[in-house]
Amino acid sequence: MHICRFTQMIDSSAPCFGVVTDEGLVLPFSEGETLSSLIEKDFAPPNDVEAMALNKVRLVAPIIPSKIVCVGRNYRDHAAEFGNPMPDEPLLFLKPPSAIIGHDDMITLPPMSARVEHEGELGVVIGRRARCISEHADSLAYVLGYTCVNDVTARDLQRRDVQFTRAKSFDTFCPVGPLIVTGLLPAALHVQTRVNGITRQRAQTSAMAFPVEYLIRYISHVMTLEVGDLIATGTPAGVGPLVAGDSVEVEVEGVGILRNSVNA
Repeated sequence: MHICRFTQMIDSSAPCFGVVTDEGLVLPFSEGETLSSLIEKDFAPPNDVEAMALNKVRLVAPIIPSKIVCVGRNYRDHAAEFGNPMPDEPLLFLKPPSAIIGHDDMITLPPMSARVEHEGELGVVIGRRARCISEHADSLAYVLGYTCVNDVTARDLQRRDVQFTRAKSFDTFCPVGPLIVTGLLPAALHVQTRVNGITRQRAQTSAMAFPVEYLIRYISHVMTLEVGDLIATGTPAGVGPLVAGDSVEVEVEGVGILRNSVNA
């Protein structure tokens, strides 16, 4: 299933959820439906709704999570490109929900940073409340689906501050989308990042030091994961600068392409 969140181009109505069909149509749900309520209904198709062409709606970020949990140095080649050792346990940090933007929204470069970089990643959207998942439980059963994430980072500020909060938290620094796709197997998906059509990052999720199922279980022993929360699973080698006028794309196999332009 391909889940979107959208607004209609012809009016300024609040965003609502929908399902994208194989024919490129959007079946909209009622404006008041939440992600939790739709999960409870198993995304049952709405009755007597008029399907809309995908090119007639504006996709927005498919989720507004209570928290965004990010994983640092989860690809060995990325740790190596900065000369960092691999952590013995997942290196976790948070991005604020206020950093989220959607497909085709604009990344804004903050004036206090001279080096902003892209980090294309597989995103995991939580579909069930998860706390202290046992070793014997299937942690993937807590997943709603998968999406594309760009963990935009002010690299110079990250190096200056040592900790990650300021460098990762600027408004527009977490593009997410364009869709949430259910039913994927996260262990061997291709992840690519392109800037102005040139590939800068390419890897398979099988290269993660800590796979998705381990990350979900580990994080659930640190903090409760709520429905709609987002886990950004780490970025491969090849991170690089973004400048005004760039177009950056993050592609995750089976999910699609998240595209954003860059503005000074």
